[in-house]
Order: sequence, then C-alpha cells, then structure tokens
Amino acid sequence: MIRPAEAEDTDRIRACVHAAFAPFVERIGRPPAPMLADYAALVAAGKVHVTAPDLVGLIVLYPRGAALHVENVAVSPEARGKGFGRELMAFAEASARRLRLGAVELYTHQKMTENITYYSALGYREIRRGVEDGFPRVWFRKPVA
Repeated sequence: MIRPAEAEDTDRIRACVHAAFAPFVERIGRPPAPMLADYAALVAAGKVHVTAPDLVGLIVLYPRGAALHVENVAVSPEARGKGFGRELMAFAEASARRLRLGAVELYTHQKMTENITYYSALGYREIRRGVEDGFPRVWFRKPVA
C-alpha cells in the first residue's frame, strides 16, 4: 500500500533516502541530488508518498506539463528486491492516468547504471542525456494513456 507522507514521516523519509543513496556517493563523487532535497517542504507540498504500513520506500512526484514527473524513488537496502520499487512506479503510472496525464517522466544519474537498466526493464524509454544542476543525468519517459 502507498499513502501520502505526513510531517511526522520526515525523519524516516530522510533516513530511507540516505540509506538508499549512500552507496552511490563514492561512485559519483558527491551526494546524489535526492540526499540534498528538503523533505519537510516536499511532504508539506503533498509531493511525497510512502510505503505502508512500514516506511521502507518512497516516491516524490508531481505534475509537470503533460507528464507526471518522478523526482525520486528510494527503497531502503533491507527492502530491495521485494517489489517495493515496482509498486512505487506502478503508483506513479496510476497517478498519471488518474490525473489524465499522458506519461511519466523521470531521470537518474548517468553513473547509476543499475537504475538505467531498471527503468528500461519497466518500459521507460531513454529520451535524452545532459547535465542539470551539476549532475550528469539520463531522462526517461513512459506513455501511460
């Protein structure tokens, strides 16, 4: 089950993101963008949803143009491989359809190659590569109509 995050979830959200992205710090040479986000503000804006009843994963998403933009997906290391990432991405796709948006868009760091493989396996198509906010990124899109 996925539910909207609440203010009291913020510390657990930060801990989940930190645990999920810490292994990438050395590879990319700095903390990934999700580790730098203001989760209190994102939760207050209604952009964060979490797994329930246990908060072992989260997704940050919001409409942007004709697509639903996924800013971040994080699953704690102990919960990886148990379907939470797929559940969160299915939630994003269902949310886009509910909002009558035609696609889900997202990006990942170019050096997070396992994410590139993962999103491709879920049917997301790479649409471009470039640098944004100082991070080399790969953008993906999946129609959901």
